[in-house]
Amino acid sequence: MNHRTALFQSTFLATILAPAIVLGADVASSPWGPNDEIGRLNMITPESRKAALDNLNPEKTYDLSVEYYIGMPSWQAAGDPHFQMWMTHTPKGTQVDDPMSVGDKMNAHVSYTGSAFSMYAHTGTHIDALNHFGLNGKVWNHFSADEHLGDRGWNRTGVEKLPPIVARGVLLDIPAAKGLDELSPGYRITREDIKYTLTVQGTDIAPGDVVLIRTGRMRHYSDGSRFMTNAPGLGMDAARYLAGDRQALSLGADNLSFEAFPSEDSENYVPVHTYLLAQQGVTIMELVNLEQLAEDKVYEFAFIGTPLKIRGGDAAPLRPIAIPYTSAR
Repeated sequence: MNHRTALFQSTFLATILAPAIVLGADVASSPWGPNDEIGRLNMITPESRKAALDNLNPEKTYDLSVEYYIGMPSWQAAGDPHFQMWMTHTPKGTQVDDPMSVGDKMNAHVSYTGSAFSMYAHTGTHIDALNHFGLNGKVWNHFSADEHLGDRGWNRTGVEKLPPIVARGVLLDIPAAKGLDELSPGYRITREDIKYTLTVQGTDIAPGDVVLIRTGRMRHYSDGSRFMTNAPGLGMDAARYLAGDRQALSLGADNLSFEAFPSEDSENYVPVHTYLLAQQGVTIMELVNLEQLAEDKVYEFAFIGTPLKIRGGDAAPLRPIAIPYTSAR
């Protein structure tokens, strides 16, 4: 165990570990009380933020987000709208239309450009709120759709409730540990894959860490069809290891499905999502760009990310960054 991991397993963090959750075939009650809407993010404290931001090397900061553009990978096959962008004002158009009633001379002098865009909430680099998937008509902490979901989204567990995430981050470069550029299509990441990767990298996961999983699928991001087809992803046993045994704060990956398909559970087509969101209160980040971190072999860093505050939303765009640590003191 290195110095920084030991820091995160110090006494102050031990006092805020997520209490045990008893699992069944239903959603879980929050150990943080009946009004809790953010789940495992309750583990973020002033002390944990201070520890995460200690001993940084800001010489290079990593942008972990992807670009949004027409034709980008999205869930169109599931019937969701793709990313669309259109111009609402152009320099020449304003000269013709004079929308601000300032006259031709002013419009010729002041070049006005404006645009609008629309997309499915789970497009590009984003974070899933705890209401994204549930069980039996309820989401995390037994908030029911019948009572809390209206025509304008959820009135409980909306993505706007999520706090800024400031925590120690850990990269798991699964293919690199196996001597591969990327995992094979449909590969299901196991508990043993994670343990082996940690050993190869010489890293560890402490309670309250953000854990980011590289599959290598981001290498094909510019090819929407290839990117979306049969992506590798997390398996249930690996999810139980990260969220249950290691008490991760939040999980993310470089694919758009996070988990691997087909499902391991004949009675649940997204068992990893429902386990993490509805039963563990663990938020999920998808389409996290981990290629530069992996290339530079940066496995531990300060993770900073905050979603757009979309009231009642089940997800929101996220632009996370990673700041490496200096060498251990």
